This record gives sequence, C-alpha cells and structure tokens, in this order.
Amino acid sequence: MRRVGALVFPGFELLDLFGPLEMFGLLKDYFDLQLVAETSEPVASNQQVRANPDVTFKDADRFDVLFVPGGMGTRREVSNTALLDWIRTVSESAEYVLSVCTGSLLLAGAGVLDGRRATTNKAAFTKIADQYPKVDWVKQARWVEDGKFITSSGVSAGMDMALGAIALMHDRETAEKVAMWSEYDWHEDKDWDPFAKIHGLI
Repeated sequence: MRRVGALVFPGFELLDLFGPLEMFGLLKDYFDLQLVAETSEPVASNQQVRANPDVTFKDADRFDVLFVPGGMGTRREVSNTALLDWIRTVSESAEYVLSVCTGSLLLAGAGVLDGRRATTNKAAFTKIADQYPKVDWVKQARWVEDGKFITSSGVSAGMDMALGAIALMHDRETAEKVAMWSEYDWHEDKDWDPFAKIHGLI
C-alpha cells in the first residue's frame, strides 16, 4: 500500500488532480489517497469546484507518492514559501514525485527539479523554462521520467502519466487493466506530443 499525498491549492485544475487520482483510486488495495492543503478549509479549484483536504501541511510531511497538479493558482503559489518548503521536505523522502501541467512550476520553484529532465504544459513551457534554467526542460514529451520524478504535459496528459507510473510501480498489465476499467484510451508513448508543435516549440 502506497500513501499518495495530492496537493491542493486555490486555483488548481480539476482534471489535473482528479483524472490521475481516478487511475490510482481504481487500485484501492495498492494506493491510499489523501488531499493535502495548507489549511483545513475547502479549496476552490480554477473551475470553482471545492475540494476538502484530508490533512494539512503541519499534519503530514511524509508520503510514498507526492502528487502535484497544475492550474492557474500555481502562478501565485510559486511564491508561497510554506508550500515550497513542504514540497521540498516531502520530496526528500518520497518514493515518487509526480506533477501534471504547471505543477512542475511548483516543483521547480522548490528546487527539486534542478539538474533533472522535466516537462510541463506546452502553452506555458517557454515562460517556465526561462524562469528555471537549472531544469533540463523537454519540449516534446507527454510525460518525462527522471529517477523518482515524473512530470507530465498539460491537463489530460496527467492520466497518461498516472498509468505510466502505475506500470512502473506495478507492471504494464496492471496499468492496462486500469485503462480498460476506466474506458480510457491510454497514450502509452511518453514521446507522443502534438501540442509541442501546436505551440511552436519544435
């Protein structure tokens, strides 16, 4: 059983968070999912749907898997010292650290991606890459694996990345079963990324 700590903050993106958590959540015997926030108050997403945290930063600083979604709120939270400190602390002991979309902005802001390969939302790619040049940003990738750090491109890419992570943690057959159970057409190729071209990155 792996304990997954999924970060929520004001302005997180709904699909970034709940799409991948659906994949992990279908394996109830293997993953224990918890939402983590700075306070215990309900947290409004970018779409204004609210999520109720299970635990706060001060109550939980160790997870087997740290999961960081993106969303418009990342632009503000990248200046939140308490949040970045918490990410840094949890990342040190976590077996895996995952991000979706601009969630990688928060990982980069915490310094945990320095010297590592990573990707992010292609619409925000250039701005984020310019802001954090110590990260080896990959322009064309659905998701990128570098050791325990797994970062994915924009929004829906998080579900492909989650299935890729399940294949790493368990096996490909388990990931394929989850995709089948959720009736999801899994893009299994990490390098499949038409959005890099759309946004003029290649």
